[in-house]
Amino acid sequence: MASKKRRGVREASLAFLDVISCGFGAVVLLLIIARLGDPAALEQAEQDLKAQVQQLTEHLFEVRGESVVLNEDLKSRKEQLSDLQERVARLKAQLASVERQSREVAQSKAVEEAELELAVQVLTEEMERLVPQDRYVNQLIGGIPVDSEYIIFVIDTSGSMQMAGWRRLQAEMMNILNIYPEVKGLQVMNDMGQYMFPDTRRAWMRDTPETRRRVLSELNTWAPFSNSSPVEGIQAAIQTFYRPDRKISIYTLGDDFSGRSIRRVVKAVENMNQAHAGANRLVRIHTIGFPVHFPPGRTPSESAVKFAALMRELSYHNGGTFIGLTGLQP
Repeated sequence: MASKKRRGVREASLAFLDVISCGFGAVVLLLIIARLGDPAALEQAEQDLKAQVQQLTEHLFEVRGESVVLNEDLKSRKEQLSDLQERVARLKAQLASVERQSREVAQSKAVEEAELELAVQVLTEEMERLVPQDRYVNQLIGGIPVDSEYIIFVIDTSGSMQMAGWRRLQAEMMNILNIYPEVKGLQVMNDMGQYMFPDTRRAWMRDTPETRRRVLSELNTWAPFSNSSPVEGIQAAIQTFYRPDRKISIYTLGDDFSGRSIRRVVKAVENMNQAHAGANRLVRIHTIGFPVHFPPGRTPSESAVKFAALMRELSYHNGGTFIGLTGLQP
């Protein structure tokens, strides 16, 4: 019996110790668990993490801002590059056009020079054929060729000529007629193409002493309107009276030129008076300038200087002679 009691007490003591050990272990484990899950440490860790996230976010924003700026700069550079490429393309196109025009001008010049050389050769041969040297006579009186068989006067009838230069013009008309003892026909019109005698329009007047006296007499009162430009009169004379078998001289008399371009007038007359290949000009054009607008000791008017230049060019390019008078006294 006693043995059974001792065995029961020992077993109870061991059981109590087991309980106490388990409880102590549980307490230690709770302490360890409580230490690892410290709220202060967790809060500090969370704050550190938030700070790092905020720093990284701010850095990301900075990177994005720089990226936007770089993209804008890249876009601007691309636009500038595109503009430069377009400009280079335009300049290349202009250069190609200039080079092409230069080649065309050079080719045209070469063709014109060849045609001119051929025309001179043909003209020389034709002149030698038509006018043998033993029969050719080039009569000059006062520097004016007088080999023409028909004479046309184109007279500036403007107010300045009527008032200041008319008496000298009448004297020069008489002188010109005197150097042609006899011609097959003559005609008188003003620089607008208006005939002195309308009844002789588009026809030649017979050269008789009576006709010459009639012309000189009519000059005393003849005063149709004039625009101080000889183009219309010369054009009417050439278009109306030229024939291949006629030797014609046109005498242009005036004092000033109201037009704008001398070159344009010379070119227009040259086109009208252009002969066929191998022939001379259709008609000779002689010009006489009256110094109405050249007052002594003073600067001449611009229109008078232009007239003198125009008359010199017209006579030079149309086989004639230019005479610039130095005074208005007959």
